[in-house]
Amino acid sequence: MSVLGDDRIHLAWTGMETDLMFNRGIALPGFAAHPLLDTEEGRALLAAYFSEQIAVAAEHGLGVVLEAPTWVANRDRGAMIGADPQTLGRRNREAIELMARVRDAQGYAPVVLSANIGPRADAYTPTERMTADEAQAYHDEQVGWLAGTEVDIISGYTITYPEEAIGIVRAARAHGLPVVIAFTVETDGRLPVGTPLGRAIEAVDGATDCHAIHYMINCAHPDHFALVLAEAADEDWMTRLRGIVANASRCSHAELDEADELDDGDPEELAQQLTDLGRAYPRIAVLGGCCGTDMRHMRTLARELNEQF
Repeated sequence: MSVLGDDRIHLAWTGMETDLMFNRGIALPGFAAHPLLDTEEGRALLAAYFSEQIAVAAEHGLGVVLEAPTWVANRDRGAMIGADPQTLGRRNREAIELMARVRDAQGYAPVVLSANIGPRADAYTPTERMTADEAQAYHDEQVGWLAGTEVDIISGYTITYPEEAIGIVRAARAHGLPVVIAFTVETDGRLPVGTPLGRAIEAVDGATDCHAIHYMINCAHPDHFALVLAEAADEDWMTRLRGIVANASRCSHAELDEADELDDGDPEELAQQLTDLGRAYPRIAVLGGCCGTDMRHMRTLARELNEQF
């Protein structure tokens, strides 16, 4: 099962929050972009981001996955900034509606509308782990808010341990929605809880009858996981890894948490590294930027992909 439409590489960008905070000087309490949906100015800003992503993809003949600003729009993370479930439900739905309007106005295909779902707890230092059943019950609420929209796929991003991923996949399956899981890894290529990436993917597939359409890595620099991928090139789980949405910075998660300034890395170098990974692993279908990246990085990546694929 695939929602990507064809075999071309799709661009994905999850660096909106760091761009808003560090480059545009916009405060995002709780690292949440979804409150922008409550104002005309905020909606216009989000729409401009989506329009630019589509334009970059169209210029270079690539697909694009638009990620909703809903990564922390779940009950616990919303409560931290005073958003009740009714408000969160509305914002989740309005995020997809906004992306759909931009997609339709641009008239370019393929454009995939992704509902970005984040972890219940901190994405870098998970202090409390849920069971798979607890995770399903928790994330079912947000998936339910999204189920009646034009969303193409549920995407669990920056997931730090297998049980939460299992819960997200089961919640998506219960609502009849395709789902992708993007694990984050530390500088050693393992999940923050110490689980090897391949073992995490196998655990989720084993507990969900392989319902996830594929897996990705996000919120890590290619240097953090390139060796892991090379050493596992012939293992079965590698056929399930189809996306990389990388950080601009080589810093560890702990270092990023303490940083007062944005480390935006080298757009040219990052684009080359991601393109090299795409060539090395032909099943890769989604490439893009996470923390510290902006549209400079995405334009550079799109140009590099256009030239080399």
